[in-house]
Amino acid sequence: MTEEKIAVERHFVGSEAQHATLKAALIDMDGVLYDSMKGHTAAWYRMACELGIECTRDEFYAYEGMTGAATINILFNRAYGRDATAEEVKELYARKAAYFIEMGEPEMMPGAALMLERLRNAGVQRVLVTGSGQHSILDRLDRDYPGMFSPDKRVTALNVTHGKPDPEPYLKGLQLAGCRADEAIVIENAPLGVLAGHRSGCFTVGITTGPIPEADMTAAGADIVYPSMPEFASRLPLLLNALNNRQTK
Repeated sequence: MTEEKIAVERHFVGSEAQHATLKAALIDMDGVLYDSMKGHTAAWYRMACELGIECTRDEFYAYEGMTGAATINILFNRAYGRDATAEEVKELYARKAAYFIEMGEPEMMPGAALMLERLRNAGVQRVLVTGSGQHSILDRLDRDYPGMFSPDKRVTALNVTHGKPDPEPYLKGLQLAGCRADEAIVIENAPLGVLAGHRSGCFTVGITTGPIPEADMTAAGADIVYPSMPEFASRLPLLLNALNNRQTK
């Protein structure tokens, strides 16, 4: 029995919808489609240091998936004991975004194109679910991954009230896909996104594409964790087979 089959049967044990087939993949962007997290963390770190707020660069990996406002409020509550005002959030996020753009375009994540192609060939909808509102990278999707994400299948920081780890982004993704949680998977690279996917009820895949330990994603609720995107892409047919032939008596 494959690792994928074991994970699927463990997730769906006791499920009444045991014969459901996979209809949609809800996919994060930063750290999944693009190797962009090192740029985001550097930009956040530079902005926070300019404010004199004590922090480390790596801590921003743990905030991946949050809205910009939520990340800024973490910093403000630590330094000043309060949330940032709307004006402060706007100014500081714009500053962080400018620093990110200065570093140049992030590379496409190795293995991501193959992952998307295999999902499309299997007839699985692809829905973007990102905590980012960074237009500089969102605008690249059609160029870098042509035909993979239709405009009406995108959830971003611009159209959610609660960012990850709240399940709202993935629940909205399910609505856009027109399917139930047992008919979709979440593909994530960081604990907060994994937790959001887990809370949505979807089978949740964690992929290690940065410094976050696999154990942290398992603890956040990942049903299965892969050590890299190329490894996930190579084993995706096994996962699709397990999901579409699940037996959970």
